Amino acid sequence: MNSGLETSAPAVNVILPQELCRTDTRRDRTFTLTTLNVRLLPDGSLAAKAYGRPAEGGRGAYVSFPVPDRPEPAALVSKAAGRAGTSWAAHRGPG
Repeated sequence: MNSGLETSAPAVNVILPQELCRTDTRRDRTFTLTTLNVRLLPDGSLAAKAYGRPAEGGRGAYVSFPVPDRPEPAALVSKAAGRAGTSWAAHRGPG
């Protein structure tokens, strides 16, 4: 049933457990990756990016990185999407 309502990719942010945090480099700066953003795409598949802050501290914008192709992050992405779906389905309407 098409209700005529068009939505973009619903997303959820996930804090990485300490054992999955890592560092990566972009533009000669080291970042500590701490968060995943998981999006549900129109075809039902998931897309995820890792985000990090400058490792040396201070203020800095989050910078995106690819999620490592390993079983642990993939399982976290899947679990987060399932939990988000359950939460969205149980919504109680506008607060």
